Amino acid sequence: MSMQPGHSVVEIAIREFALGKPVMVFDSSFRESETDLLWPAQFATPEIMRRLRKDCGGLLFLAIGNEIGSVFDLPWLQDIHTHPALLELHPVLDRLKTNDLQYDTKSAFTLSINHRDTFTGITDRDRALTTRRFGELSGEVLGSQMSKGEAQAALGKEFRTPGHIPVCRESPGGLSNRQGHTELAVSIARMAGLVPCTIGAEMLQPDGDGALPVSEARAYAERRSIPMLTGEDLLGYFTNQGGV
Repeated sequence: MSMQPGHSVVEIAIREFALGKPVMVFDSSFRESETDLLWPAQFATPEIMRRLRKDCGGLLFLAIGNEIGSVFDLPWLQDIHTHPALLELHPVLDRLKTNDLQYDTKSAFTLSINHRDTFTGITDRDRALTTRRFGELSGEVLGSQMSKGEAQAALGKEFRTPGHIPVCRESPGGLSNRQGHTELAVSIARMAGLVPCTIGAEMLQPDGDGALPVSEARAYAERRSIPMLTGEDLLGYFTNQGGV
């Protein structure tokens, strides 16, 4: 993608994202070494879900801002699975506890969801509905004077769990605390003035045996005129803008 004078690749990405267009983000060689293809959640369509599914090969996930997770009271799965009451009821959870992540100390995964108007929830149409309405509802709730109880009732009226859209919740403090794909994805939406809710998927090699090499990800981005950023790009811009 050609640069405009005075515009960094981050500014171009923010502008494109605000228009409902995709962005690609490579985290870093010190974390997962993966590139994600991302879209704003409230712009989700069946065609976008199909593109994520076919062109990426990795898990489709919904990254949400911590403020959304808080108002909806969405717990981190890692916290649920280590809760003393559940450990007593299901001792196998202690055997399965996450204590050996190679790239972080805590997983960002929270609940998985389906919209109540979906059938199985797995089709491109179903997953687009779940994604779009979650993004829209999040915006409606954050822009209102709803109490947490009212927000959670609104969520439950439209959504159920488990579902076919895994949700990842931003760490408190965002990029200043954690530089994972969840925080990077959410930060782009927030910088673009959108609801901090982003749908994405990891880009894998065609055989699925590893992350798509950065050079191939950049070639994909160039062919499709998609801005491609790194975690370092975003963190630098975030810092220079005063952590907005």
